[in-house]
Amino acid sequence: MDTVTSADSPSEGPLSGRALCRLDEIPDGGATAVDAMLADGEESVILLRHGEQVQAYLNICPHTARRLDYAPGKFLLKNNTLICAVHGATFNQTDGLCVAGPCRGEHLRMVPIRVETDGTIHLAPGA
Repeated sequence: MDTVTSADSPSEGPLSGRALCRLDEIPDGGATAVDAMLADGEESVILLRHGEQVQAYLNICPHTARRLDYAPGKFLLKNNTLICAVHGATFNQTDGLCVAGPCRGEHLRMVPIRVETDGTIHLAPGA
């Protein structure tokens, strides 16, 4: 049985099901970046974990189209927000909405994932 994910769809796509990592590889309350083959090609994806819940977003700031991490896979996290290391844009971790900074009101692009009962995180249909 799947747990709650960033997105869900009944149809299977050609890239769905690809394992990204294991839940226990992301610290609870933390984040990591993984490279994933998406429909648009290979992209860096941010995985943000809160307990058994994981949100996934493209690792691209809508303000500058640059990565959000300050070093590969290292993110600035504070009070349930994700902060772009380049210009300080601040995003809600739960929905990717920019709440402060130069791209206020814009969203990070969500990546559909699912967390399996064995703890593996996979791309979901629509990725």
